[in-house]
Amino acid sequence: MPDHHTPTTPSTDREIETLEEFDAVLARGSLAHHRIQAVDLTERTFALLTADAEGAVFLGCPMEPAAAAKVRASGALVFPPVPGLPFDPYRGHLYTPDELFQGLAGSYEATPDARAYQWFQQTKTDGDVFASMLRAVHDDSISDALDELLVGARVVGVMGGHAMARGTEEYAGAARLGRTLARQGLTVATGGGPGAMEAANLGAYASAHDDEMLDDALELLAKAPSFTPSITDWAQAAFAVRERWSGGGASVGIPTWFYGHEPPNAFAAHIAKYFANATREDGLLARSNAGVIFLPGAAGTVQEVFDNATPNYYESRGEPTPMVLVNRTHWTEKLPVWPLLQSLARGRSMESRIALVNTVEEAAEALLSLEESNRGQD
Repeated sequence: MPDHHTPTTPSTDREIETLEEFDAVLARGSLAHHRIQAVDLTERTFALLTADAEGAVFLGCPMEPAAAAKVRASGALVFPPVPGLPFDPYRGHLYTPDELFQGLAGSYEATPDARAYQWFQQTKTDGDVFASMLRAVHDDSISDALDELLVGARVVGVMGGHAMARGTEEYAGAARLGRTLARQGLTVATGGGPGAMEAANLGAYASAHDDEMLDDALELLAKAPSFTPSITDWAQAAFAVRERWSGGGASVGIPTWFYGHEPPNAFAAHIAKYFANATREDGLLARSNAGVIFLPGAAGTVQEVFDNATPNYYESRGEPTPMVLVNRTHWTEKLPVWPLLQSLARGRSMESRIALVNTVEEAAEALLSLEESNRGQD
């Protein structure tokens, strides 16, 4: 997966997201019509006083008042930082686990993740239109950063319930699935939360280590099986695994503060956290260009099955992408989604893009088989 956290060359789409990019663009002589996003420019006052900034847009960039006045006078738009927020609405990059969980050594309630949720709850109750605008700007910035990260990646979504506990065979199976997918060169993307989502991200993290590492990590994590009653203990167990086995494989988590009682997991290297759950869910499925695997889940996972089936049915995103449902009993008896999915697919292009398997061990093979057969038909 490309690393877009420390770019050293300016982006071709005129977005400037780091001080290094800013300096590189300025060395070419002009900031005109560029978009400078959440870059601290307080040490670049002289450059701003002399640069051509016509048509430029500065989004949440701290700068000295004289510099701000100069670039405005030369035809730039300046959207100043918003003080007092527990997040940056103009951020240019996705979150990392270390960033969201900063301060966890005290308690989860002190972390930026928890404080952003508290802010969301307060402003949602107040109905503050300015706050809703900030949430929308933030989420659009996250989508932009996510698209930049995933350029050229083959992304497979892994969906499943948040209630799947550490220490269970189901959790271990989901982790092995994530590891297998990552070792096949796929970028694993999940809803970024606990349960099956965490397990798949953990598996992708473990893909860079030997097989014994995952077994040992599962044993350590089982000591804090759920994020209830203590998110702090649950998250600290994950960071202990990361500290013991550093340098894990990268994957993506796409959680939401809409379900703020569910914390993000610490095994996704890149976290695209949204305020709007609808934007988050549609974005996760739309970016899963290599297909989606659905582990057993409840209402949320059922919704995701049909959120993904609809564009496949209408081919509104192009050719249908593979869909693999795992656990025959769950999807045919407990929640009989599979018969309806089959009926929808019958006679359409998506009919050859769906599969039902009984175990997670079969899921990766089924996904790759569907992808291969589809390439052969195209």
